[in-house]
Amino acid sequence: MQYNYRNVTLRSGFWKQMEELNSKVTINAVYDRFYETGRIDAFKFEWKEGEEKQPHFFWDSDVAKWMEGAAYVLSREDRPDLEEKIESLIDDIEKNQCEDGYFNIYFTVVKPEARWSCRNWHELYCAGHLMEAACAYYDVTGRDRFLNIMEKYADYIEKVFVKEHSAAFTTPGHEEIELALYRMYKTTGKKKFFELCRFFLENRGLPDNTEEDILDSPYYAQNHLPIREQKEAFGHSVRAVYLYSGMADLALESGDEKLKEACIALFDNITQKKMYITGGIGSAYRGETFTVAYDLPNASAYAETCASIGLMFFAQRMMALDPENAAKYADAIELEMYNGMLSGVSLDGDKFFYENPLEIYLTDRHRLDMLNYSERWPITQRPKVFGCSCCPPNIVRLLSSLGNYMYSFDEKSGEVYINQFADSVYEKDGARVEVSTNYPYDSTLKIKTNVPVRVRIPEWCHGFGTNKEHTVKSSYACFEAGEFELKLTMNPELVASSVNVVRNLGKAALRYGPMIYCAEAVDNADGVHKLYLDPEKIADANISYSEELGREVIDCEGYLRVDEKTDKLYAPYSRKFEPRIVRLIPYHCFANRGESDMVVYLNVK
Repeated sequence: MQYNYRNVTLRSGFWKQMEELNSKVTINAVYDRFYETGRIDAFKFEWKEGEEKQPHFFWDSDVAKWMEGAAYVLSREDRPDLEEKIESLIDDIEKNQCEDGYFNIYFTVVKPEARWSCRNWHELYCAGHLMEAACAYYDVTGRDRFLNIMEKYADYIEKVFVKEHSAAFTTPGHEEIELALYRMYKTTGKKKFFELCRFFLENRGLPDNTEEDILDSPYYAQNHLPIREQKEAFGHSVRAVYLYSGMADLALESGDEKLKEACIALFDNITQKKMYITGGIGSAYRGETFTVAYDLPNASAYAETCASIGLMFFAQRMMALDPENAAKYADAIELEMYNGMLSGVSLDGDKFFYENPLEIYLTDRHRLDMLNYSERWPITQRPKVFGCSCCPPNIVRLLSSLGNYMYSFDEKSGEVYINQFADSVYEKDGARVEVSTNYPYDSTLKIKTNVPVRVRIPEWCHGFGTNKEHTVKSSYACFEAGEFELKLTMNPELVASSVNVVRNLGKAALRYGPMIYCAEAVDNADGVHKLYLDPEKIADANISYSEELGREVIDCEGYLRVDEKTDKLYAPYSRKFEPRIVRLIPYHCFANRGESDMVVYLNVK
């Protein structure tokens, strides 16, 4: 199953607008903040002890992700400004690379004596992101200077870890090098990079490794078991899905069935036991970790933006590894695209969330402020930059390569899979597929194709209509070449959690097509915690376009729970409700209009 963003052109609609916002606003905003905070100039290696803006040990990776995203933009836009910035950074990397091939700002400028001494200090993670940026830039421009620099670095890493065993650890604390080395292999065709990728994967979780546990737990960095024995998602959620993505790459390349089984088990464990309805993963603040099954608190949800993006990486690889079940992986990607990932960036494109809660009550924050209490809650407004600013450039590179997720090509059957829906054109080796749609605001797809296609029928869709003969296989509608229409049945519906998610008993979330909706107090002045939805009236909800948000909002007939008229704090129980129109907005739009209470799961009457 092949996919490549360069085969896809977005023409108009929701994702074209996001692509343009990213290239006109977000990519510049992230670079500017990185310049202001010292990340860009850090590549000049001029920082001296005692000066401000001391480089951090993951700054390389922040800028590398920005470089990768900028490279993708160059594939479809003439942007001399971006090209100049990338080339300037490559100049600095080339100038400051050590003779042996090593490159890392922190461990050359700040702590040169500590090179390869601590598993959790992100050296291999930073190296991996630089390699991915180099591959992206080479793919777009054909220039190999950056790629050659990173090949030299990869050769040095092989020398240290495979030949000399001279590092203080065997596998990285934060996975990423695995994905990057596989990409280096696919970009250059050099098998040595694949073998180095295999080395880091195969050595994870082996009992003879002496590397230290992180946060006093081998689970945190997925070092508790060898990769084929890992069947439940544990530890830091971003690290986990990066590892699982590397495992899927290895399983696909090697044909390893046991490793494939582990990847399927891990994906199912995440999506069936440990994932929020928005696609968020990693429910605990300490360690940004997966916890036990069904532990999905709403107000304190961590659900890091990078974790949602990482799950998209994993799901995309699983589509190639397990094509018989491609639809379930594409469903997860769609969930992240419209919800978990997208809530990480503001509607104006220059502010970001690291964490993405499913519930906000401002009284919780005010109470903790009054007590000066150290309990941790997600912030309520998106800032423009973080101290740990991994998410903003990750959004940049994701939104600038959206085509990777729209279509895939089955080289065996010659079919094109339409996995995500956007007004777009796919072209590859004479194959051309054209989709005209205003999705997600209209569920009609007009398709013109000169090759057989498979169109995903989303999990949320309970039926569809079409004017062309077809078959349905594994949740894909299969059509021969030609022109036809397909209309997905898309109605608002309430979705309940498993009864094992104890905090959500008696509540439900509203889903409309690919989007999860939430209620904010800014639209519901009497208090979102007192609102009740009526399942029998959801079908009659009014859907309208909001100029303020640039999205569709939903008004449902519901109820407001009210007290009997009394000034008592406690009184005999009663069930008094008043009719109310409950306004809901797409989840990814929350916290764009000032501080406000917000809930995804509402009471159900």
